[in-house]
Amino acid sequence: MMERISAAARPDYGKKLEAIGLSFWQWDNYWNEEAYYRFHAKEIEEIEAATEELHCMCVEAAKFAIANDRLAELRIPEPFHASIRSSFAADDFSLYGRFDLAYDGVTPPKMLEYNADTPTSILESAVAQWYWLEEVHPRDDQFNSLHERLVARWNSLDEPLIHFASISGNEEDWVATTYLMETALQAGKAVRHITLDEIGWDASLAIFVDMQGMPIKCLFKLYPWEWMMREPFGVHVIGAETRFVEPLWKSVLSCKGILPLLWELFPNHPNLLEAHFGEPRGLSAFAKKPLFSREGANIELYRQGMLAYRSGDGPYGEEGYIYQALASLPCFEGRYPVIGSWVAGGEPAGMCIREDISPITTNMSYFVPHVLR
Repeated sequence: MMERISAAARPDYGKKLEAIGLSFWQWDNYWNEEAYYRFHAKEIEEIEAATEELHCMCVEAAKFAIANDRLAELRIPEPFHASIRSSFAADDFSLYGRFDLAYDGVTPPKMLEYNADTPTSILESAVAQWYWLEEVHPRDDQFNSLHERLVARWNSLDEPLIHFASISGNEEDWVATTYLMETALQAGKAVRHITLDEIGWDASLAIFVDMQGMPIKCLFKLYPWEWMMREPFGVHVIGAETRFVEPLWKSVLSCKGILPLLWELFPNHPNLLEAHFGEPRGLSAFAKKPLFSREGANIELYRQGMLAYRSGDGPYGEEGYIYQALASLPCFEGRYPVIGSWVAGGEPAGMCIREDISPITTNMSYFVPHVLR
């Protein structure tokens, strides 16, 4: 059964994390190797199978939303609907995503949400916890083929040069973007890093350009589609010759409105939590989540219909909320873990664990490694 085990941290682990690029490891004690989670093979197999099935279900839900004019219900601006349909019909290249799952090793994993557009914690998951495993638990294994699968996925993309863009001054995003650049380099791609404010528009070519005026034919952008769609500059996405990673159709999955659509299509599925638009519809224990929310902000948890816990304030909620049955997270010594199950190229690729003293995971919840025995 899934266990949380106390352990001694490596004396020089900070230097080792910084050597691989994890510069923010000490923010609020973000990286925690004074404990680890241990799983057995059947538990990992269950997480892997659930991840594969959930991804397929999410793609079906996106297809359903597009075919049945449900994009407005997801608060996706109407001018982008046709481009989303085209992106989905073309099966535009998608690199990765991460499911957040509630799992206790006993009951089936439950989908909390799908970070399908801009998931971070990627260097920690693919590299940092693997190096920890090799040094501390060399005889054990880990559910972690993420790095190899990312490289292989880039290999399937027919673009020789990829621009990588992140927000200026955001260290966490910079670390994630830099690592993904390395995976593309290992796949034989040429790469260039730019910040979002260094992207321009060439109207004559209908393409985005960098500061040197070079056309950006393929752009990995660690910037949410829902933000881009609401900015004046974002309208250029429509009809642009630039190829985006993640593609425009992934905006459908990155909205939490996908959760009630999944419940509508697959009611009572063992890996889903009941979810609804607009009201809880008889749920007495539920999470109230903004359609667009990041880092656990603006989420409220209710029990017996009464507010039990509220996360930190944030700028989210204007577009509306969904109501999702409350998942029972396991609690180990006052810590609530959430499984981050990675997808690369539509296939399960590994996992990470984030834990917190609160039942809502935020961007600074502790990252804890895991082993498979």
